Amino acid sequence: MKNITLILTALAMLFFTNCKKEKMTENPFFTAYTTPFGVPPFDKIDTAHYMPAFVEGMKQQNAEIEKLISNTEEPSFNNTIWPFDQSGMLLTRVSKVFFNLNEANTNEQMQAIARQVNPLLSKHRDDIYLNEKLFSRIKAVYEKRNESGLDSQQIRATEKYYRDFERMGANLSGNDQEELRKINSELSMLSLTFGENLLAETNKNFKLVIEDTADLAGLPVAVIDGASETAREDGMDGKWVFTLSKPSMIPFLQYADNRALREKIYKAYYMRGNNGNENDNNAIVEKMVKLRAKKAQLLGYKSYADYIIDDNMAKTPGNVYDFLMKLWNPALPMAKKETAAMQKIIDREGGNFKLQSWDWWYYAEKVRKEKYDLDDSELRPYFSLDNVRDGMFMVAGRLYGVTFTKRTDLPVYEKDVEAFEVKEADGKPVGILYLDYYPRAGKGAGAWCTDFRSAITIGEKRTDPVVSLVCNFTKPTAELPALLNWDEVTTLFHEFGHALHGLFTQGNYYRTAGSVPNDYVELPSQIMENWAGEPEVMKAYAMHYKTREVMPAELIQKIQKSGLFNQGFETVEYLAASLLDLDYHTRQDTLDFVVGTFEQESMKKIGLIDEIIPRYRSTYFAHIFNGGYAAGYYVYIWAAVLDADAYQAFKESGDVYNPELAARFRKYCLAESGNDEGMVQYKKFRGQDPSVDPLLKRRGLK
Repeated sequence: MKNITLILTALAMLFFTNCKKEKMTENPFFTAYTTPFGVPPFDKIDTAHYMPAFVEGMKQQNAEIEKLISNTEEPSFNNTIWPFDQSGMLLTRVSKVFFNLNEANTNEQMQAIARQVNPLLSKHRDDIYLNEKLFSRIKAVYEKRNESGLDSQQIRATEKYYRDFERMGANLSGNDQEELRKINSELSMLSLTFGENLLAETNKNFKLVIEDTADLAGLPVAVIDGASETAREDGMDGKWVFTLSKPSMIPFLQYADNRALREKIYKAYYMRGNNGNENDNNAIVEKMVKLRAKKAQLLGYKSYADYIIDDNMAKTPGNVYDFLMKLWNPALPMAKKETAAMQKIIDREGGNFKLQSWDWWYYAEKVRKEKYDLDDSELRPYFSLDNVRDGMFMVAGRLYGVTFTKRTDLPVYEKDVEAFEVKEADGKPVGILYLDYYPRAGKGAGAWCTDFRSAITIGEKRTDPVVSLVCNFTKPTAELPALLNWDEVTTLFHEFGHALHGLFTQGNYYRTAGSVPNDYVELPSQIMENWAGEPEVMKAYAMHYKTREVMPAELIQKIQKSGLFNQGFETVEYLAASLLDLDYHTRQDTLDFVVGTFEQESMKKIGLIDEIIPRYRSTYFAHIFNGGYAAGYYVYIWAAVLDADAYQAFKESGDVYNPELAARFRKYCLAESGNDEGMVQYKKFRGQDPSVDPLLKRRGLK
């Protein structure tokens, strides 16, 4: 492994030297951005710029750390913690652009760079956190932190960095550190390959091409038009194309009368990464699980789940299992009732078959129509993307006094990306928000929020953040604007909650500003979903795209009454994935195992019914094998307890825009969220421990 790393480093240096023979000043990463608001100059960044910037960034950070550890003065916060916190600015600048775009707008050149740079970055990170002299200085500051006249945030930054070094292996022996380096490097590459395989399986390796109009029976006109537009883009005029992106697949599963085609597209979805081809992820999952178990044990933990959750609010895997099963036990019977209701419809219609997983959306839609007189297709005209976006901006304005002004003078990385300047009510700058809405070949599935620059305050000067919100929503057609379904509406509000967290963050140190436990992360996002469905709020943004008429009160009431619709399914499929994640990462052995068999046994143990599969099966579970949620997918529902409890405070006050509560939530749960432990910050807002009752009632589990 060491020889491979040396070869890659040499190749990178050669690339750095020869790439276009450009001078450092010609690379946009090497100087401060001169764009408005200092956003990345996407229009000037070429793929050839990345590798030289990565190499130079690592070189500069190494020099900064060498200067730090060469200081002969007694270690202090100002000469050790502070300069370490400020080190690696160039590396951070290029990393934020490259890795964000590699998720949102990748291509073969970007993927090749990622494969080249990942092992270099893994080695660079290990060189830092396994640097004995650096750790010695940080430890010296840590041991005297309470008697050195430091303020609370300096103490917290010191404690966080000390714990980081411990958790990264600084206390291990030399041989164990070498073993850890090998594991980290291999995990880095395996995760990258998992993501590349999944991208190919989702965006390239399957398309449902329809040529016979009879196979479109049951589909709404807007869905048919969207499929026709996709076909035209693919050079198949006169046909209809459906893909595995959810805005394309889910409406097909909901409405297409052709059961065989529903089965075909859904099987293609849940078999991603499990087809025995060059993009198969089974071996990668097995290797990653075994390597993570080995890493955890090297670091002194029983399992990888113990290692991860020890740093979270939950503290132990046992606490998480107990929490999840308390929800699973009432949710599974509810899902079985939903199954029975759909089977009755199948039998009544003479279907003569047993409900299968690919039937769920189709018959659930029939149940919704029968039970609530509500059809998803009648909601879409009221949820044009522009209206929903403006509605969430309105909510943020009412709660926090901020404004959003569209800027067309800022560079963007794709033509349909929008940029907004965010300001306080008094005109003081807050930051920049990018919105990236639609699927494309080079974009990963799902939705997420990230940043191109983090908020930090040094002295009296705040560096305002540049936040990016990335989605995969229904695209506009020649005849229709982008019309969202209800799930897409709540997704946009959800990711916007993450964006507000990033935009409002206050703090003096990169290590602590906005830094929260993994099982707190989803609180800022999930609480925003509550406002999306509030009748008072919907009246402000749910307007028909043609007539501009507000959604009728009776339709809003139907949405409210259908709040418990399909909650058994949604809760069970999510919990199943969460428990599968925990089962993988509580493994304490590193023996070979068969991924498919392990998954089946995990689901059999909890009694998952055949009609439902986990929200993410192993070979496309990107959250845990290509993201930051390993042993932590449970965090969404853990944070849901907090968000339901927090929103209950607004409801109980009689004003969902309660200014006092909004100011407290912004201060303690968003701006100062990194100032103390997650529950401490939450209780500063709420004044009491959170109750699980609001969540149970919201999901119909109590």
